[in-house]
Amino acid sequence: MSKNESKQKIDLFQFFYKYGTILVIVLAVLFFSIRLENFMNFNNITNIFRSVSIVGLIALAITMALTVDGFDLSVGAVAGFASVIAAKIMVIWEMSPVWAITIPLLVGVIVGMVNAFLIIKVGISDMLTTLSMMFLLTGISITFQNGTAIYNYMPLPDNAGIAPGMMHPAYLFIGQGKIFGIPFPVILMLTVVIIVHIFLNYTKYGRYLYMVGGNEEAAKLSGISTKKYRLLAYIFSGFIAALGGLVLGARLGSGEVNAGGSYLMDAVAAAFIGFSVLGIGKANAFGTLLGALLMGVLLNGLIMMDFPYYSQDIVKGIVLIVALGLTYYRKKD
Repeated sequence: MSKNESKQKIDLFQFFYKYGTILVIVLAVLFFSIRLENFMNFNNITNIFRSVSIVGLIALAITMALTVDGFDLSVGAVAGFASVIAAKIMVIWEMSPVWAITIPLLVGVIVGMVNAFLIIKVGISDMLTTLSMMFLLTGISITFQNGTAIYNYMPLPDNAGIAPGMMHPAYLFIGQGKIFGIPFPVILMLTVVIIVHIFLNYTKYGRYLYMVGGNEEAAKLSGISTKKYRLLAYIFSGFIAALGGLVLGARLGSGEVNAGGSYLMDAVAAAFIGFSVLGIGKANAFGTLLGALLMGVLLNGLIMMDFPYYSQDIVKGIVLIVALGLTYYRKKD
């Protein structure tokens, strides 16, 4: 192979590495627009972005762990647990929506701290720690409400009557409300994306997270407390995952056991797809947003085409394999 051919091959790879995600989104939108008459109408676009908002928030939680070269499989379970707690606080315990929002977020922070303790102090790997936490939280969610969903006017166990409380409109607005015709979950997700982007790229704390993830030993030699910043990453991960759970619960209008579990694979794919967007090569907020948008467009189009639901995971798996292949092939080089 000549030098020019080799260079052309490298340039072609670099092009797809940097712009592949954007190109696939554009091609997918064009394909579905041609095949499906209603794909580009306002209601469907709104539905895509509303669904992307939940995946995007959970993916941003994973992104925070990835900044320190960690991984958090518990984010889906944290989201589901947050939605169950919020629903129980309002429907069963008749407490204010302020508590229904505050307490789940605090629980998310606590879960992040526990994950960090087990990873940093005990020495369990990120994958095994967060996988164990996922099972633990799923079990607690099921036990917390005897395996049933929590919703308005639900019958109480042991024929004790009807649930006394209701989901408060202020809470439901988080998942169902609109501002100037734009769904509030979309506004909330974009706000979090911007905040995370600014934090990671324009503050010393964000830069330190990247330094810890890039080379932990070098970060230590530079005087950075790597344990402190790994703790910070998992706290943010738990907090954002719980926020995603609140949006999910408010959108459903109920607390569904393990409701966040179905979003985990999409969120993982979105976070890893984000690595390659514009050739950044590391976890980043805007890349994660585009990854979530790609997953949302693909799944929405496949559903509208009556693609079998049991085959949709094949598409997710292919997208994730391609994203991981591009990311790790680039790292190897």
